[in-house]
Amino acid sequence: MNKRFTVHKITFIAILTALVFVVTFFRFPLMGSKVHFANAVCLLSGLLLGPLGGGLAAGLGSMLYDIFYYPSDLVTYLITFVSKFAMAWVCGKIAFAADKEAKNHGWNIVACVVGAWTYVALYMLKTFVYQKFVYGYPGDTVWAALLSKFPASAINAVAAMIVAPILYTALRPALQKARLLDKIRL
Repeated sequence: MNKRFTVHKITFIAILTALVFVVTFFRFPLMGSKVHFANAVCLLSGLLLGPLGGGLAAGLGSMLYDIFYYPSDLVTYLITFVSKFAMAWVCGKIAFAADKEAKNHGWNIVACVVGAWTYVALYMLKTFVYQKFVYGYPGDTVWAALLSKFPASAINAVAAMIVAPILYTALRPALQKARLLDKIRL
């Protein structure tokens, strides 16, 4: 697989970056939290574009959402970029390590499961570090915050694990028929 950034690769990274950004706006309440499908698009990016391209699309799209929706600081934006990049990178790495064309549905599901839980673990770690060391909250408060955030994170992870392989299975034949699949992977 050619690692150069071609017009096709840059274009598809940009399209999936925009898709991650837009999908993050659409949320619905469930069990006291909000569920969205942005993580599914991050995982889809890893399956379609490979580890590097998928990681860039997931990280950039999520970071742009934070910049526009949650004006904050550079550190927060970088944490978002790294954690979403890692989710798609892990997904793409597993999918392509098991099958050079990422067409094995079973391995794609495994890749999505590991990628989604990678993000949950990083999000929980970020929450712990911020609560304990940045805000200086006592241990009980930190654990309460973690417990309150875990259900929504788990729901989003499970939704992403289900939706991403389905979307990939639907999109792959069309991209393959158009002879784009090999041109967009990085």
